[in-house]
Amino acid sequence: MDEKLGKNVVIGLGNPGKKYEFTRHNIGFLVVKGVAHSLGWELKEDKRFNGWVVKNQCGGRSLHLILPGTYMNESGRCVRAYLDFYKLTPADILVINDDVELPFGETRLRQRGGSGGHNGLKSIEAHLGTQEYMRLKMGVGKDVQRGSLADYVLDAFRPEEFALLPAFVEKGIAILKEQVIY
Repeated sequence: MDEKLGKNVVIGLGNPGKKYEFTRHNIGFLVVKGVAHSLGWELKEDKRFNGWVVKNQCGGRSLHLILPGTYMNESGRCVRAYLDFYKLTPADILVINDDVELPFGETRLRQRGGSGGHNGLKSIEAHLGTQEYMRLKMGVGKDVQRGSLADYVLDAFRPEEFALLPAFVEKGIAILKEQVIY
């Protein structure tokens, strides 16, 4: 295990499908896809877990990358099935999620905590029975002008955010490489 965080399962939260690919709620998917690409790995659909996964050796240990194939509010089903199959625990995971309480482009590592109203985290907590797992929170801001917060996180990034998105995703990848992968 890595001396820094000791995590070997990285889970990116998001919603499946092209419709959601570049929405705020899918920042976790974008970061995990970026990590896989940077390592030369390919995420493949695995129906046992209802998600896209890759498991490989990195730095002398197993590293698992997971994208749940369910909608956000059912992410916990995939996570629970995966952990059960590989006999892993919540202490082994790091979940990457969007966070409206952080300004766009900011990040925060948290060892534990509540869902903050995030439906993907709520689902994981319900299926794992604990809030004791690490998260990498990726700030997407909370500039809700009209409509609901749910509409905001399911909207595409604004043009000015989209221009900054590659650097923001790279920031998430760099944190994972520094704290988890290497």
